[in-house]
Amino acid sequence: MSVEKYAVIGHPIAHSKSPLIHQAFAQQFGKTIVYDKVLAPLDGFLATVQELQQQGYLGANVTVPFKFEAFDLSQTLSERAQAAGAVNTLSFSQAQIQGDNTDGCGLVNDILKHHQTALAAKRILLLGAGGAAQGVMLPLIAQRPAQVTVANRSQDKAQAMLKKFATEAQQFDVSLAVTSFTDLNAPLNEPYDVVINATSAGLTDTPLSLSSQLFGAHTLAYDMMYGRETPFMQQARLAGAKVVDGLGMLIEQAAEAFFIWHGLRPDTAPVIQAFR
Repeated sequence: MSVEKYAVIGHPIAHSKSPLIHQAFAQQFGKTIVYDKVLAPLDGFLATVQELQQQGYLGANVTVPFKFEAFDLSQTLSERAQAAGAVNTLSFSQAQIQGDNTDGCGLVNDILKHHQTALAAKRILLLGAGGAAQGVMLPLIAQRPAQVTVANRSQDKAQAMLKKFATEAQQFDVSLAVTSFTDLNAPLNEPYDVVINATSAGLTDTPLSLSSQLFGAHTLAYDMMYGRETPFMQQARLAGAKVVDGLGMLIEQAAEAFFIWHGLRPDTAPVIQAFR
C-alpha cells in the first residue's frame, strides 16, 4: 500500500512545527504518513496545490499568507470555513477540493481541555478584527458566553465582522459589542473573564495600549502567539491574570485537521507536554 501524503503550505514555512505534530499524532495510532513542508511562491499557491494533487497528496494545511486563497480555491466549504472566510485545512478527493477551518475549535478546545476554563456565561474580550479574530468568532459564540466584545483600531472593521455573526449570536443568546483600545482605558466595573489577543503585535514585540484593569485574578489572558513572552502576556501576568500562549491552539487545530483526514481523534495532552 502507498503511504498517505499530506503537507503544510506557506511562505515562509521553515519554522512550521506541523510535520512534527502530525507525525506525533500518527504514531499514537501506529500509522505511517508522509507530511511535508512546502514553500509556495507568493504568486504560486494554486499551482502548488495542483502539483500536490497530481503527486497524490490527500490534503494540506495552509498557513500565512494563503488562507484566503485557500478559501477561494475550495469547491466545498464547511460551515466554520464559511464563517471564518478563510481556510487552513484542504482535503483532496476525486479532483474536488474541500476547505475547512480548524483555528477556532483549536482555540476553544485548548481553553476548555487544557486550561479548565468554561466559556459559557463569561465576558470575553477579543483583541483584533483581522483574519485570526474572524476565524475564532463562531466557535466562541457557540460556547454561549454572556458577551463577546471586540476591540480594534478600526471600529468600522470590527462592526463589519460582528455584523457577519449577528444571526449566530442571536441564536446562542450572546451579546456582541465593539470598543476601541482608547475606550478600554475608561473605568471598568470588573475585569473580563477571558481576554484573547488575536492581533499580530506579539510578532514585533509591540505593546498594546491596554489598561491593567482589564485583567483580574480570575482572568484567562490568552495570546495566540506561541514560543515567546509577548508584551501582552507580560502585562497580564503583572496584573495577576492566568496567562497562556497559543501552543495548545496550534496543536488542537492540528488535531482537528488530523481527525478530518483520518477519522481519528488524537490525544493532544502528551504532544503539548512534549513541545513545552
